[in-house]
Amino acid sequence: MSRRDLIKMTPGEVLAFLAEQKVINVATINPNGRPHLAPLWYVPRGDGVATWTYRKSQKVANLRRLPQATVLVETGDTYDKLRGVQFEADVEIVEDTPSVAEIGSAMAERYGGGSLAAEVVAAQAAKRVGLVFTPTKVVSWDHTKLGGVY
Repeated sequence: MSRRDLIKMTPGEVLAFLAEQKVINVATINPNGRPHLAPLWYVPRGDGVATWTYRKSQKVANLRRLPQATVLVETGDTYDKLRGVQFEADVEIVEDTPSVAEIGSAMAERYGGGSLAAEVVAAQAAKRVGLVFTPTKVVSWDHTKLGGVY
């Protein structure tokens, strides 16, 4: 068995990892061909994640041109504790305000215990779009599986 196989997470472990983490780093491609990297809060959705952002943001402009991204979620401050998931994703841009508000409400619940009033979420949703990231390729690592042996 390869070292890579030893640290790979199972699909269930990937979902659990995404459920426990709080920030994704999303890479899209700028018009000049260079990556644009942005940290975002998110909610797990299916095998991927969903978030919302301002409709006039650079990442949305990039995704309108090319609705694909690479997403990274990682944790660990020493080699033996490194865990992460990176996935290439097709990205759906959600435009209708009620669906955007649904994503916003899920995020308000996850990050603030639902403390944002529905009116605040609805007002924010009018300025935003939802982004739904559906993985097409997943790479994961969990160095805790090595048991301290390197």
